[in-house]
Amino acid sequence: MNEKRKIVLVGTGSVGMSMAYSFLTTGGIDELVLIDVNKEKAIGEAMDLQHGLPYARSNITILAGDYSDCKDAQIVVITAGVTQRSDETRLDLTARDTVIIKDVTENIMKSGFDGIIIVASNPVDGMAYVAHKVSGLPTNRVIGTGTLLDTARLRFMMSEYLNISTSNIHAYIMGEHGDTSFVPWNNAYIGCKPLLNLLDEEKRNLEDLHNIYVQVQQAGYEIVKRKHSTYYGIGLTLNRLVQAVLNDENSILTVSAYQAGEYGQEGLYIGVPAIINRNGIREIMKLELNEVDQTKFNNSCKTIKEINKTIIDPLL
Repeated sequence: MNEKRKIVLVGTGSVGMSMAYSFLTTGGIDELVLIDVNKEKAIGEAMDLQHGLPYARSNITILAGDYSDCKDAQIVVITAGVTQRSDETRLDLTARDTVIIKDVTENIMKSGFDGIIIVASNPVDGMAYVAHKVSGLPTNRVIGTGTLLDTARLRFMMSEYLNISTSNIHAYIMGEHGDTSFVPWNNAYIGCKPLLNLLDEEKRNLEDLHNIYVQVQQAGYEIVKRKHSTYYGIGLTLNRLVQAVLNDENSILTVSAYQAGEYGQEGLYIGVPAIINRNGIREIMKLELNEVDQTKFNNSCKTIKEINKTIIDPLL
């Protein structure tokens, strides 16, 4: 990769622009190029961000561009897609977004791009699969945001419940970014202490954990119901993932990663803990799942595979 930290964002809707705006406050990149099917909107968004640069954390070159700008980018972030309506699930978006992500990925690759693609468009496991299939890039260099936002929601709600800092809560949402996700509670820790041991000592009800999971799983729908879309949380999530790549962090993040047998499944993208560095996904972290959690994981994979087979593959 070249030394210039150049990011291209495809899709200047609320999600993409929440990420873009976040870089003005965190810094960490040198150049940001905005691409949108509505070119005038991309120009307007670039202007709006440029006018805040005098007060930004660091100087960033911000431009509205086209797919030729992908050629020398380190990362292309895809947030393009249709907006989820309050009466539909993420999976209802599949056919419409497959066509969009296929076209976007083809245009990215025509530029000669050879970096890392990060996909946030929903349903994200399916759209990461589309980007991988169409781009031909190695699986480690196509990453979906997966359950990274779900995990942040989980950590926030557990922090509120336990009155412990989110930075000391080590628990993960795995599986589909959607209705078949789950929490492997046996692999959850508070600091270095197993969560289940802590709950037992404090005589807390295990049912509380299930209630927290339900809140996490329904959080996106609840937000959409109230404000029609979600974008701040996923915008910051994208910033976190981009920084992990650019800074070669080797951080463990729950992303949508291609499965090659790590959990007994192959040929799909799904949310799992993975080590992220400048090469994208260095490796998938293999947790020891109990029988119940492995069954949940397999069920989640079955849902995604069925969608891939019946909806996505015929459109590729």
